[in-house]
Amino acid sequence: QVQLVESGGGLVQAGGSLRLSCAASGRTFSTLTMGWFRQAPGKEREFVASIGRIGGNTYYADSVKGRFTISRDNVKNTVYLQMNSLKPEDTAVYYCAADLSMLVRTAVHVYDYWGQGTQVTVSS
Repeated sequence: QVQLVESGGGLVQAGGSLRLSCAASGRTFSTLTMGWFRQAPGKEREFVASIGRIGGNTYYADSVKGRFTISRDNVKNTVYLQMNSLKPEDTAVYYCAADLSMLVRTAVHVYDYWGQGTQVTVSS
């Protein structure tokens, strides 16, 4: 079993920044592909970013490309999402997820483990 705990969410004004963290335990972190997803009220959960096991491969949703950066620290067993130039439409619950596959994927259903989520609210 893999446990994931997100932190770093909050309320920020449009144009501001936040950094989300997700601490993993229960399995060797470097064997996990990691992803960030988000879900706004009344909408389906959607892909935000993903990163390979050693951090070499990253993918981003078009809506966040150039504003968000995913990274990981395999010593601290943590994955990060740096969010800059935030917009009101970025408001959502953000979830960290772990995929046992070595592939860096974007589909919600392929991820095996999920955190509880952290709320990000961007005011206009």
